[in-house]
Amino acid sequence: MASYKHFLATLSLIPVFIWFRFEEQFLTPLYYIKIPLDDYIPLLPIFVIPYLLWFAYVTWGILYTGLHSKMDFYKLIIFLGVGMSLAYTLYMIFPNAQNLRPEITRSDIFSRLLVLIYTFDTATNVCPSVHVINAYAVHAALIHTRPFCTRRINRYGSFILFILICASTVFTKQHSAFDVICGLLFGTLLYIPLYKLFRFKLNEPLDRLDGGAHG
Repeated sequence: MASYKHFLATLSLIPVFIWFRFEEQFLTPLYYIKIPLDDYIPLLPIFVIPYLLWFAYVTWGILYTGLHSKMDFYKLIIFLGVGMSLAYTLYMIFPNAQNLRPEITRSDIFSRLLVLIYTFDTATNVCPSVHVINAYAVHAALIHTRPFCTRRINRYGSFILFILICASTVFTKQHSAFDVICGLLFGTLLYIPLYKLFRFKLNEPLDRLDGGAHG
């Protein structure tokens, strides 16, 4: 069990989640996000599927990296924690929301799921998109973690899911395209120092089992 005590690092994300719930309850939006591109993006309820898959993708990414590479696990936790913290700080400085959600009258399963999301997920605190930042974090971690990264189908599959998650935020009208652009920018600003500027390994038994973490 001692080999997996690093999973306790996930507890560091709890204050970040509490911070978000606080902002959802007490922040009053002052700015509404929209760009001309949003008018050309249709509502496609089927994209609720990749939108919801985000929750499984993030959870699985944490578990997979934690089981195969401590270093990439820690990088993922840092990416998630710092990324969300930066986003939530911006929400406090620049309280924002969106008015893109249409009235949904269809009764198919995808539309019903989307109505459910609209009910429980407010249209506030949207820019930058945390959905995008966290999906970026998971994809970056996975493509640097062995044995996942050694198979091309895994790398392509993760990238496709990452793109679908980003697309889902606008096709479900949960976000403006501008939120996605900002989320990708935030993700890139974190990716560069974590995976390009600082390349190092942990000589831990867990890392040796999978051939070592690499960046």
